[in-house]
Amino acid sequence: MLWLSADLKFRIKQKGEYLPLLQGKSLGMIFEKRSTRTRLSTETGFALLGGHPCFLTTQDIHLGVNESLMDTARVLSSMTDAVLARVYKQSDLDILAKEASIPIINGLSDLYHPIQILADYLTLQEHYGSLKGLTLSWIGDGNNILHSIMMSAAKFGMHIQAATPKGYEPDPNITKLAEQYAKENGTKLSLTNDPLEAARGGNVLITDTWISMGQEEEKKKRFQAFQGYQVTMKTAKLAASDWTFLHCLPRKPEEVDDEVFYSPQSLVFPEAENRKWTIMVSKKWGMEDKEFSVWPQLGHSYHLVNNKQPRLSTYITCSYGIYFFPENSQ
Repeated sequence: MLWLSADLKFRIKQKGEYLPLLQGKSLGMIFEKRSTRTRLSTETGFALLGGHPCFLTTQDIHLGVNESLMDTARVLSSMTDAVLARVYKQSDLDILAKEASIPIINGLSDLYHPIQILADYLTLQEHYGSLKGLTLSWIGDGNNILHSIMMSAAKFGMHIQAATPKGYEPDPNITKLAEQYAKENGTKLSLTNDPLEAARGGNVLITDTWISMGQEEEKKKRFQAFQGYQVTMKTAKLAASDWTFLHCLPRKPEEVDDEVFYSPQSLVFPEAENRKWTIMVSKKWGMEDKEFSVWPQLGHSYHLVNNKQPRLSTYITCSYGIYFFPENSQ
């Protein structure tokens, strides 16, 4: 997946090739949450491959309000070839996936943000040449980005050292699964409340917003809880000599200071660009599920949808929930 993204990037950006791999295909884009990078990367990337993206905001579509999620899923299935949904609740994504007859792509939920992690890993692969053996030092909230890292890093042979304030730890169920993956793959998973401990020896320093959309009322409380969590050169001095820095953006100064953010070690802008190249590949794969059987790095996970019978979810590079395929496409 990552090598294919890198190949697309080289052939289109460097060689100027025209690759209409999605000619005649359409994509519905549901955005309950606004986003510069997700919208731009999806619209420009999908169009660059010859497809037609259709952007739907909360002004155009009210999930579960004017129309049930079941009905929305069925209508979209009849008019588009796939849907990328950027939603508040993972449960809404699960319902869309259950009722749709087309692939549903997780553009973001309260639990996961897998398409961001694809871009992060491509960026690190470009910089280090390989992901295996890297130590990822997370300093911040136990949010959807950290969850996606925890669900995928071990599969690539990467270690995790994560620091979150007390009361803002990652989801216990995700932690349990991540511990299992670390054990199976011989990697380390360390969770702490000390940001300097998490940074010690890390190759990649990573942080994210302290206040996600929908958490604005918690701003004062969160600012107090996250004191000492700003990534600075003091933090970086404890990291490995080849340290780099990632942030999914948009960035606030309290999360990381200018000295680190604009340093030569900061990969935030290549990281942002790589959202485009990885999302292009994920959509190409999603619309041609016959290809999934020949790619060994793809994982499969059975899980319950609304506490009903297990169904198969195929997820790219082991980031839980990037794709949900309809029953009849398996």
